[in-house]
Amino acid sequence: MLHDIYFYMVLIYILMSWVPNVRESFIGELLGKLVEPFLAPFRRFIPPIMGVIDISPIVAIFVLRMAVFGLISVLNFVLR
Repeated sequence: MLHDIYFYMVLIYILMSWVPNVRESFIGELLGKLVEPFLAPFRRFIPPIMGVIDISPIVAIFVLRMAVFGLISVLNFVLR
């Protein structure tokens, strides 16, 4: 449940980049403070395509989903 909220926070933050001046708003800055520490390592290792298209958030969302899936699988195995 908490991971779903964070997933949507990352998704909204990504979509906010398409709308000018939204990231400078209060909500944009708040989301930036919560999401950028997670996205920063991916941006460091995955360069933008043609210098414009940043696919690192897609990889970050995929890693987040796989980490949650792995954690749930481990907890199910341990708690049985």
